[in-house]
Amino acid sequence: MAGTTGERIAKVLARAGLASRREAEKLVEAGRVSVNGKKIDSPALNVGPKDTILVDGKPLAAPEPARVWLYYKPLGLVTSARDEKGRDTVFDNLPEDLPRVMSIGRLDLNSEGLLLLTNDGALKRKLELPETGWLRKYRVRVNGTPTDEMLEPLRKGITVEGERFQGMVVTIDRQQGANAWLTVGLREGRNREIRRAMEAVGLKVNRLIRISYGPFKLGEMQPGAVEEVRPKILRDQLGLAAGREAAQPPLRPKARPSAQKRGTRSAAEGAPSETPRTKPGRPGPKPGADRAETGAKPAARSKATAGDRAEAHAPEKGFAKGTAKSFGKRSGKTVPSGRPQRETPAGKAPKPRGKGTTRPS
Repeated sequence: MAGTTGERIAKVLARAGLASRREAEKLVEAGRVSVNGKKIDSPALNVGPKDTILVDGKPLAAPEPARVWLYYKPLGLVTSARDEKGRDTVFDNLPEDLPRVMSIGRLDLNSEGLLLLTNDGALKRKLELPETGWLRKYRVRVNGTPTDEMLEPLRKGITVEGERFQGMVVTIDRQQGANAWLTVGLREGRNREIRRAMEAVGLKVNRLIRISYGPFKLGEMQPGAVEEVRPKILRDQLGLAAGREAAQPPLRPKARPSAQKRGTRSAAEGAPSETPRTKPGRPGPKPGADRAETGAKPAARSKATAGDRAEAHAPEKGFAKGTAKSFGKRSGKTVPSGRPQRETPAGKAPKPRGKGTTRPS
């Protein structure tokens, strides 16, 4: 029964995929929602599973399973459902086959890269909290010549215009003419935090690309691309944060070799967890052959030089193949191998080749 137990009506409406929590509150205030046959005009009401909820006279749909998508936000889009200045938004440019989603965090107009989308308001709020502890990594190009001494205040934590920023993980990757590329990691998402912090130490950001958000990585996605994270990855990485399983099983990837043949793979990193086997007589992998994270490989549109683009597009490992489902058009093309196939004359069987066969002298 409606009362003090259960969940707030706006939260229930949002979880059903009808609207965001704020929009759901507006629906209630407009008198469009009724509970147990009575119209309500205040969102300060808790409802339970036995309550009958109608919106515009229609019963509320069953709660949707929590879902997450990876989206490569291009430059020039506002991370907002509507923009008062009439600018294009992220949600205006999503594929039509995508359901109603909300962004987890934001990227400003002049930033690009990984933006997480979800259909679950509770999951959105959970992943946005600094307490979640997820590191968000960025590739940042600045105008100037940074030094470790110059960046040390950012590592320790800096106060800008009376606002305290937590310590950042900052490394200098490369100086390239008048610009330098940095990798920056932080665990909070304040408004224009990286740009403001860099300006405080005398550096101006002229390009910013988010390459990862916790275990989710941009990888080789192209601007505007959308990929859905598979339910198994959500369970592994979020610990069933949404509190429910998917209503329908995901599309199954193609069959793969057994774990004994190929080794166990990490779902989030896509990397083998045990040393690859080598054939007898062949040397094993050289020490240090494992590659560390170096940054994203986005194909962002900009006027940067070829050298800038090569540096910005350093490889960034993503999920193992088969863990994400793409939406919309793919930008890649299949390239033929170029190796001609042998033709067998009619009536003749192909000659066996390999061990134990000899050719006439």
